[in-house]
Amino acid sequence: MRARLSTRDALSQAIRDVNASTEPVKVGEWLARQGNAWFPAPCWAVVARDNSDRLTVMADTGFNPGLGPSLWAAAEWVMSHGTELVTADLAKDPRGGGRGQGTVMGLPLLCRGRVVGALIGIDSQPSALAPSLGAALMLAVRGILEPAAIALDNALAIEKADALSVTDDLTLLSNSRHLNEVLRRETKRAMRSGRPLSMLFLDLDGFKQVNDSHGHLAGSKALVEAGAVIRSCARETDVVARFGGDEFALILPDTDPEGARRVAERIRDRVRSNIFLRSDGLTVRLTASIGVATLPDVAQTAEDLLRVADTAMYKVKYEGKDGIHVARS
Repeated sequence: MRARLSTRDALSQAIRDVNASTEPVKVGEWLARQGNAWFPAPCWAVVARDNSDRLTVMADTGFNPGLGPSLWAAAEWVMSHGTELVTADLAKDPRGGGRGQGTVMGLPLLCRGRVVGALIGIDSQPSALAPSLGAALMLAVRGILEPAAIALDNALAIEKADALSVTDDLTLLSNSRHLNEVLRRETKRAMRSGRPLSMLFLDLDGFKQVNDSHGHLAGSKALVEAGAVIRSCARETDVVARFGGDEFALILPDTDPEGARRVAERIRDRVRSNIFLRSDGLTVRLTASIGVATLPDVAQTAEDLLRVADTAMYKVKYEGKDGIHVARS
């Protein structure tokens, strides 16, 4: 194995393989397969940080929830220390922090002096002796892992850039650019299938007073909280976006006017009952004016659907705020 990994061809092939895709999952799958080819084990997994900076399993072979404590304990130690963790029984190893068990081999993925992830092999059964890697073999393994780590880091950076291009910086909801792209796509799909497509457009009533009374930092925090409340009222398949300022919009595929009204009522009630900025020692109350429009009932194009929903929202504003208006044909 040492001879095979140390050849120029092995390194060249590894570089070609890991750069064949710019998707983190694909790079992770290659790493997991290599780990299992080098040292067969019931589970190999690649752990790295996602766009929210949370540790996540990018790819695996044989992972199951029962191995979770061992995986996270090993991955956290490897990524925080930047070196290998090889143990006969994690349960008896202080590096495990009292979590997990069994034979573990953890290999850091080092890129430009940073730890970008970890390749973890696990057998839930402990061994009599820790897996032994001589200095020469470990050097060869590190040589193969380095270009893989660089490829993974590049893939994660591309994924993050793509996510940021469609994400509102403040609320982490979709931005208006992404909303418009999805709206055009969903409009075409709805027209082809004959299924309804609804849109909600909402404005937070009295939000200007938050900025005036407590400052723009408090206003930004209130927008983040409002975004979370609105997102909690939608389905996974719905698109929730900050349209701009204190305006939000939702795209509800396969939803008729009555279904859209129910979502709007849920948002109105939760915004109305929520106490904003409580963590800052404040008691701020907000309400929402919400307009509802459905294709093909009141619109035939994406632009018309957005315009009609916006007009419906302003009708609520003019009639006293804190309410819902469903546009009708």
